Amino acid sequence: MRKLTYYVGATIDGYIADPDGRFDFFPLEGDLMTAMIAEYPEVIPTQVRGFVGVADAPNEKFDTVLMGRGSYEPALAAGNPSPYAHLAQYVFSRTLTSTDPGVEIVAGDPVAFVRGLKERDGRGIYLCGGGNLAGQLLGEIDELIVKRYPIVAGSGIPMFGAPFAPNHFALVDNRSFDTGTVSTFVRA
Repeated sequence: MRKLTYYVGATIDGYIADPDGRFDFFPLEGDLMTAMIAEYPEVIPTQVRGFVGVADAPNEKFDTVLMGRGSYEPALAAGNPSPYAHLAQYVFSRTLTSTDPGVEIVAGDPVAFVRGLKERDGRGIYLCGGGNLAGQLLGEIDELIVKRYPIVAGSGIPMFGAPFAPNHFALVDNRSFDTGTVSTFVRA
């Protein structure tokens, strides 16, 4: 069975974006960026992959990406309707219509859809965001990789938009980077 991995950057107070959905205040540089390129090249958007030397890198860990509307709209606004063309792309929204044949809009229940995806053959499923979608899919997340940046935002979009219901994960690894970012890897 395929695994759902939420690979996300967050502030130390748990926000993945500012109140308007922007996440450009997270620094992607140095040894952190080097590790991302080497270990998770699939999470790098298609338009950026050539600039970082992974344009033709095979999909080793993931072959599918899930995005909430808020995570997808910045790419759409920038004129990129297929931000992860190297992956099967699913956007969960009740209001959007597909603007690219490589992106499927899913208006139905995210949990049922992901359970169906997990039963199909293939590599892992990358949950790109956002917090509302992650909150709905919390019970389906098999792995969580959080890049915790040494930033306090104060407010914004939380990592999980869900009611209080503690979910326990087992720590697999913590890794520090020269940027001050700490990457935490846990499993359900």
